[in-house]
Amino acid sequence: MQTLETNRLILRPWRESDLTDFHEYCTDPEVGPNAGWKPHESMEGSRQILSIFLKDESESAVVLKETGKVIGSFGLYCDRLGHKALGSGREIGYVLSHDYWGHGLIPEAVRRVIRFAFDEVGLDYLSISHFPFNGRSKRVIEKCRFRYEKTAQATYRNYRGEMLAEVCYLLTRQDYLENREFYQS
Repeated sequence: MQTLETNRLILRPWRESDLTDFHEYCTDPEVGPNAGWKPHESMEGSRQILSIFLKDESESAVVLKETGKVIGSFGLYCDRLGHKALGSGREIGYVLSHDYWGHGLIPEAVRRVIRFAFDEVGLDYLSISHFPFNGRSKRVIEKCRFRYEKTAQATYRNYRGEMLAEVCYLLTRQDYLENREFYQS
């Protein structure tokens, strides 16, 4: 994904120099499990994952403009939730440092990526999901006006090997066009 800006954030490609910030939020036991992954246990483990992100154009660092600190990650992935009949689409995913929860940063980032996906990339739809226990992510999704689609049972294997349900949502190009002014903020 190309570099995108909001009022408070920059979404940009990852850099090797992001390792310390990346490791800091990835070791937080409140962050990873909400996204289905185990908190990082070592700087070397974070380095290995960051090296994957450096090669993956679907992954972006979420940077706080005010400080230049990386506070999360944002992904625009191939849709794995089964919407091929709708045309071209992507699935959104994000993680934010616990220190920045509750400040409206992820909804701001999601709205910017929605504009990018429909206006610049020309996608037909975006999908997104959360685990039933992740109420914060549910609020982000609802604030960004995705439509509930279904709750898929046992579709995601987390780091403990548990099969988790996913609450799935969709935003089509038509949905976007009907509410375009909302996404401009």
